Amino acid sequence: NSRPGRPPHLNPDPSPLRSPHLPRRHGQNPRPLSTLNRRAAAAMQSPESSSSAAPVLLNIGGTKYATTAETLTQREPDSMLAAMFSGRHTLPQHPTTGAVFVDRDGKHFRHILNWLRDGAIPTLSESEYHQLLREAEYYQLLGLADYINEKLALKKTDNSCEAELTRKDVIKCIQAQKIRFRGLNLSGLDLSKLDLSEVDFSYACIERTNFSCANLHKAKFRLVEAAHSTFEQANLHECELTGANLQEAVLDRANVQSANLQDACLMGCSFIETDVRSAHLQNANLTGADLNGANLEGANLKGAKLSGANLQGANLQRAYLREVDLRETV
Repeated sequence: NSRPGRPPHLNPDPSPLRSPHLPRRHGQNPRPLSTLNRRAAAAMQSPESSSSAAPVLLNIGGTKYATTAETLTQREPDSMLAAMFSGRHTLPQHPTTGAVFVDRDGKHFRHILNWLRDGAIPTLSESEYHQLLREAEYYQLLGLADYINEKLALKKTDNSCEAELTRKDVIKCIQAQKIRFRGLNLSGLDLSKLDLSEVDFSYACIERTNFSCANLHKAKFRLVEAAHSTFEQANLHECELTGANLQEAVLDRANVQSANLQDACLMGCSFIETDVRSAHLQNANLTGADLNGANLEGANLKGAKLSGANLQGANLQRAYLREVDLRETV
């Protein structure tokens, strides 16, 4: 009979040993072990006649670990490790140390053991979670794999709300010419009092971002998500805000003169005492907006929605109001 081949995941250390899934060949005797290693071997080979708490020595990719058969079998009974150390198989061992060698990454195996001992692992980076997930799948630790996938899902949710740059990053960038932050997530940043003139924020997510007193002259905000952001006393002169979502944003006392806000969502926005002269607001949604004391002289409001808007004290001289219903304004 030919000798069966060894599976790729288990290799002897250091001399060729047999697969843990095959019975010992007739007449083959195990090599002598020290007293401690005989106990470890007995725990793996005959759990019924020896304690499951006896030490088990492991060599995972060159990193040594000591644990027990109980730890390796109890929490994840359907795993590959549980099958290996169930006592049903004879495992190849190092002739002097008695350690079982597994050709996998030893760095992450400490997390495997902590999971099997306590049912928990420390907080890791996203890349470390992915590396540990590969190990969990290899050892068929389904409970650990589910736990890691839940953590990765939470990280993905959290990261979607986190800004991709810091205020310092932005300051460094604006020192160069023709700066673009197109499509970036800058939500929640404090960008107040910065010179951001002519910067391109198109398609970016800038929700709850603070632009108070910032110089945004000729900046581009096309189709941005800027709900609940603050532009109080900012310079938005000649800005491009076509199709922008500025729902419930604050633009009090800002300079929005000649800015392009066509098709923008300005529902619930605050424009108190804001300079909106000659601004383009065609088809903009100003439902519920507060335009108290705003200067809208010469602004183009054709087709704009102003239901529930507050226009008390607003200057509408020479404003273009064709197709605008002012009956439900305050």
